[in-house]
Amino acid sequence: MVTPQTPQPTRRRREELPLPVRAWVRIMRIYNRIDRRSAEGMRAWGLSPARFDVINHAGLNEGATQQELADALLVTKGNITQLLDSLERDGLIRRDKCGRMKRVYLTDAGREARENAMTSHLELLTRTLNGLSPEEQQTLVTLLRKLERGLDTCHTPNTAD
Repeated sequence: MVTPQTPQPTRRRREELPLPVRAWVRIMRIYNRIDRRSAEGMRAWGLSPARFDVINHAGLNEGATQQELADALLVTKGNITQLLDSLERDGLIRRDKCGRMKRVYLTDAGREARENAMTSHLELLTRTLNGLSPEEQQTLVTLLRKLERGLDTCHTPNTAD
């Protein structure tokens, strides 16, 4: 007995999708694949992508306040507090009280974890983008920056009206 199979999308069907949808699908597929591989690499150093993001920003901005880190990472104050609690418990950061604020610094172990994870991450990204020439990589960065700036000016229509 032959089991019916779900038809694979044909090139014609894909081409029938509006161009913005095709571009979005491609961006999401690439992002998801890189994100998955990146998370695997981070786990080797005992970090999640979110924890790496925090120690990376803290390493770039030694002495930043918790709120400055939250703003830079586009997360809530509660979320950054949980991440910092975990990183502090693991000995990767320390928080120094400065008046009413807490400033965040990497410990030696945090600097080592950041350096190891960053080296591994850079190797992954280099391998990932090696299909593009340096000029094509620069063009990609330019186009993505242009797309990002466009997001700041585009507004989603309010459907609640």
